[in-house]
Amino acid sequence: MSKETGKQPMFSSFDENVDYLKKRLGADISFDVIHLDLEYAGRRMAMFMIDGFVKDEILHYLMKLLSELEPDQLEPDPFERLLKTHLPYVELDHKDDLNETADWVLAGPTALVVEGIDNKVILIDARTYPVRGPSEPDTERVVRGARDGYVETIIFNTALTRRRVRDRSLRMEYMQIGRRSKTDICLCYIEDIVDDDKVAVLKEHLELIDTDGLPMAEKTVEEYLSGRHWNPYPTVRYTERPDTAAAHLYEGHILIMIDGSPSVMITPATFWHHLQHAEEYRQKPSVGAYLRMVRYFGVLASIVLLPLYYLLSINEDLVPEQLSYLGPEEIGALPLIMQFLIAEIGIDLLRLAAIHIPSALGTALGLVATILLGEVGVKVGLFSSEVVLYLSIAAIGTYATPSYELSLANRMSRLLLLIVAGAFGVIGYVIGLTVWLLYLSSMKTFRTSYLWPFLPFNLRAFRDIFLRAPMPLKNRRPAFLNPKDPDR
Repeated sequence: MSKETGKQPMFSSFDENVDYLKKRLGADISFDVIHLDLEYAGRRMAMFMIDGFVKDEILHYLMKLLSELEPDQLEPDPFERLLKTHLPYVELDHKDDLNETADWVLAGPTALVVEGIDNKVILIDARTYPVRGPSEPDTERVVRGARDGYVETIIFNTALTRRRVRDRSLRMEYMQIGRRSKTDICLCYIEDIVDDDKVAVLKEHLELIDTDGLPMAEKTVEEYLSGRHWNPYPTVRYTERPDTAAAHLYEGHILIMIDGSPSVMITPATFWHHLQHAEEYRQKPSVGAYLRMVRYFGVLASIVLLPLYYLLSINEDLVPEQLSYLGPEEIGALPLIMQFLIAEIGIDLLRLAAIHIPSALGTALGLVATILLGEVGVKVGLFSSEVVLYLSIAAIGTYATPSYELSLANRMSRLLLLIVAGAFGVIGYVIGLTVWLLYLSSMKTFRTSYLWPFLPFNLRAFRDIFLRAPMPLKNRRPAFLNPKDPDR
């Protein structure tokens, strides 16, 4: 076997081929690796499969057909006769490399080794995976609209996408990533719309991924694609909704589907893509524009409100007389900045606790947290009531952010702004806010400005970001994607 290529050509002996696959797959050690020694039509045969990955009914039917064969029915070319006549199944393939055959068996198909066919192994793709039914994603709910969502099986996800995109140029390109895991990857795009250069660049980046496996599926791939490992802001968008994915395909985006994950990656994605939600397009344009503006206000408040309130509270000369009521009447036992930081950490602890406890106890935890951290904290003088109020507004804005990854990044930015405002006052807040804006402006997502169309400025696209455009006007594709037909 060549160590450089990792290939193992088939041997000239049936027994050697079977013994190699048994050793390669660990059939004598792993109880779920099934090896069957068979004899049909006067020829020895061997099947290799993974228990739980095969459809028993299909294999039983094919084995019954093989058992009825006579020796002369496989002559003169047994490979052609089996593949085209006596194995009536849709998904058949063949391999001439034993290592590649073993990898395919571990992925689910069944390998059939036949005596007298010493240069090919027949693969029967009669696999099935344990899977849950499509259901509406918890983080992307809508009042009106489809209730199906992506699942953990890649073939189901491709089918859900094709159901909505019946375009002849829709492409589903298959890849495998991971030296050991051999994780299935699907690159999905509409060939007549997408920029070919972006597809080539993305393929190149994916092919350069060199790792044992993808234990965290799409999150592992994102870390290889983004490059900036310490950057909290997401450069790809995630969705579990097939209709959302289809809408981005029509715009010229590229989807990355990874087996084992219900989240589909949308590339490239700017800052504003993370602030869009399907609910805005399920309502009338005026209502959708209103909902979008409310969401933008909540996201902005979640970043700048707390540091700004802190500065106005400790610098009374900055507050106009008409807004003098904004300051806290009683600061409390702790300094104001400490109250904010402790409350921020407390909210994150509650969020982590809510993830780890059973859902039936989630409501009880919320009630206990509200009473203990809120009302009791104010009564004992640990927090001022204004701190609880403004922190609640910031938390609502955080949870109103459609993208969970963006909400976490904005929370970290808010904490940093709070710290610099507490340490250096107004100057620290202004500098921190400026650095934050400059950092976002310098970011790139697949060679595109993260803040497009604000930087570089594009009036029409910028207007569409802030005002939900009516569907007849929505056919304009984003210019930064460089689509082949910008205006349909």
